[in-house]
Amino acid sequence: MDSGGWSRRRFIGALAGGAAAAALPACDNTPAPTTTPTSAPEPSTSREARRPSGPRPLYLGTYASVEGGGKGIGLATYDTATGRISGAGTILGVGDPSYLAIHPDRGTLYAVDERDDGAVTAVRLSDRKVLGSRSTGGAAPCHLSVHPGGRWLLSANYGSGSVAVHPIDASGALGERTDLVRHTSPPPGPGQEGPHAHQFVTSPDGGHVLAVDLGTDTVYTYRLDEKAGTLTEVAQAHTRPGAGPRHLTFHPDGRYAYLANEADNTVAVCSYDKASGRVTVGEAQPTGTGSGTSYPAQILVTDDGRHAYLANRGHNSLTRYAVEADGARLRLLDTVPVGGDFPRQIAFSPEGTLLFAANQKSSTVTVFHVDKANGALRRAGESFPSPVAVCALPL
Repeated sequence: MDSGGWSRRRFIGALAGGAAAAALPACDNTPAPTTTPTSAPEPSTSREARRPSGPRPLYLGTYASVEGGGKGIGLATYDTATGRISGAGTILGVGDPSYLAIHPDRGTLYAVDERDDGAVTAVRLSDRKVLGSRSTGGAAPCHLSVHPGGRWLLSANYGSGSVAVHPIDASGALGERTDLVRHTSPPPGPGQEGPHAHQFVTSPDGGHVLAVDLGTDTVYTYRLDEKAGTLTEVAQAHTRPGAGPRHLTFHPDGRYAYLANEADNTVAVCSYDKASGRVTVGEAQPTGTGSGTSYPAQILVTDDGRHAYLANRGHNSLTRYAVEADGARLRLLDTVPVGGDFPRQIAFSPEGTLLFAANQKSSTVTVFHVDKANGALRRAGESFPSPVAVCALPL
């Protein structure tokens, strides 16, 4: 394992200057969320139509194996009107759950275990029972996602630069890994000692799965055999050397995507060809953070495709972009302080009116109201203390 690369993403200032973490209680007295199983998400339903009422579940990822870290997956709720977060407990029995994902039927939660001997874990949400873990076949898995059909879990091993596929059975539990692909070509980019897979997601059309690799400066496109759970590489897209691509998100129409580059502090607009799965990376653009040291983390796009937001670690801000030309162009509008230290991950509430930022070094989660008209962000009260907060998943 490339310990130098892993330490860069996991521990880069993670403990220095961090605020004291307030641990969530280990018990959980709140009712488990009710779920209505479906075979897949309903893309035709708008976020406004899905707007929930009352307190909603919020799941929090952490590192349990570092000083000040949590003891498992944090449980909380949030108020959809005010954005206020309340602690509710902890799901124990999960190692280093640094990234979380939900099944399309909302019945099962999945977490990575970001350790040398990497694993992925399934948790049934009706009673918060841990359904078991499976090896990813690699080191330090840092991202996972569920294929839209709900039958396959995709995960990215940062430490070993590989991507894995696991089957999901009818109960939501995981089966043994069906494929593992290591990124051996092209060679590592400047300053890198090996591949570092950082994200593994499905394209909006469902025809391809894409892996973003920080170490090789490459976005890999695969076809997933939905019967066998195996991968076939069909294309590679290369950033400029040393960009260090970390996270990619698609415009709602699926023709364009936006790539956050960690190492050179830039973003890029990418075009996506549905037929071939080929991604074409555009010119690097500024993040609005100036000349200081800053590491872009995650980029999001609103449901209406009008605005994008980038989390900047180091500068400790959120950059707001206007999305123009039907998705083909980003125009930098402004940056706002995130209200925490080292925003590792950001996420929208299901209705898109709240944005959550998990701040690793300050051990906090901050919440913002999102103005649907102009995309402006407004802080929603005080930050919520959460030990080494590296992921926030609002449902």
